[in-house]
Amino acid sequence: MLRSMYSGISGMKNFQVKLDVIGNNIANVNTYGFKKGRTTFKDLVSQQISGASAPAAGRGGVNAKQVGLGSQLASIDTVHTQGSLQNTNRPLDLGISGDGYFIVGTGATNGTQPYTFNGTPEMNFTRAGNFYLDQQGNLVNSDGMLLIGLPSTAPTATTPPTNSIGTGFGKIVIPTDAKSFSVGSDGVVSYVDAKGALLNAGQIMMAKFPNNEGLEKVGSNLFKNTVNSGAMDKDKTRTGYEDMYAPGSDGAGTIVAGTLEMSNVDLSEEFTEMIVAQRGFQANTRIITTSDEILQELVNLKR
Repeated sequence: MLRSMYSGISGMKNFQVKLDVIGNNIANVNTYGFKKGRTTFKDLVSQQISGASAPAAGRGGVNAKQVGLGSQLASIDTVHTQGSLQNTNRPLDLGISGDGYFIVGTGATNGTQPYTFNGTPEMNFTRAGNFYLDQQGNLVNSDGMLLIGLPSTAPTATTPPTNSIGTGFGKIVIPTDAKSFSVGSDGVVSYVDAKGALLNAGQIMMAKFPNNEGLEKVGSNLFKNTVNSGAMDKDKTRTGYEDMYAPGSDGAGTIVAGTLEMSNVDLSEEFTEMIVAQRGFQANTRIITTSDEILQELVNLKR
């Protein structure tokens, strides 16, 4: 069989994957915190027809002769560039300007182990900052996963109200009888209690990674770390909770309340890439058609 036919098949498969990635990008053009994908290709092994020879005996050298055998998928990248911030004026819509991810988990309780909740690793990361309050005043995302940070210790009858941030890693709770609340650019969640005192519910913390593109998408606007993304970066300036960064410190981005980060998908770019993928697919089908016609001529040599 002709090598060109198999090269055409490999090209068609690759452009099908490229179209799949483009379709997913376009489908998520309005998904908050979505990071677009990108496909890259590389050539397959080349068949050696003849090797190179060095100059000798008054004759110049000769280059090698090779025939390529098609292409293959090199990578499907996740592009973690900053998306534009859309103004919503909703106090629990939080956009990140800069590097970092919100930390969300399930079953979170105050403790000293950032990677474990009730003994089970249940932590994910997201750029989608549309958060809500549940019945108990917990800050949660749209799936009910708890927003993680450093909560303040609630005042008691013997402990007067304080504005100091606590040291226990866990969920952040705004009392249900709070008159109002706000989130600062440094992640501090403040509220006015029923008596009119201004208190802190805690501080939203952020995660950073050595390799953001190594994060794995797990759906629902969530990422999880992998062996290639690395664990969360270490904040050397803090003691006890080095795996979390305060917004705006040590390279972490700041929180912009009342905004949401939009998808970083550019429709004009995606439609252009769609045309390129479509024409590339058509060109590879033409290779197969032409190869088939040549094979037909070979079969017809003997009648």
